Amino acid sequence: MRVLVQRSLNSCVSVHDKIVGKIDKGMVVFVAFTYGDSLEEIDYLINKILHLRIFDDEKGIMNKSILDVSGSILSVSQFTLYADSKKGNRPSYIEALDSINALKLYTIFNERLSKYVNVETGEFGAEMLVNINNDGPVTILLEKEKADDKK
Repeated sequence: MRVLVQRSLNSCVSVHDKIVGKIDKGMVVFVAFTYGDSLEEIDYLINKILHLRIFDDEKGIMNKSILDVSGSILSVSQFTLYADSKKGNRPSYIEALDSINALKLYTIFNERLSKYVNVETGEFGAEMLVNINNDGPVTILLEKEKADDKK
């Protein structure tokens, strides 16, 4: 599972010229799944996202989490986070989880995350237009290493 987090002043996602998700201060979170991902990866990355200290405190130092600033999350499915462009110029997406299982995990991810913060979403599998007012800019890639990956 990979998650790309961008700190945002305001953002929205549209499908067919209709806004389907919109937030003010918070994070845009692009989410991708791979084979072998489980609830363990979901819970680990939710905890990381919620406690990631990327928001400014009173002194202008990135010392606050999304929980501290009562921010919202715009969650967008993004299988292309598993693009592999090592060979040639056309990326391979073979490491991205199939859409049926990815949708199940994405739904669980958003449901669990929404227990802690307001979560808006894009539309899984749709052609989306994402407008991000990236604050900073701050962009961080998060991933949970599996035991097999450590070898």
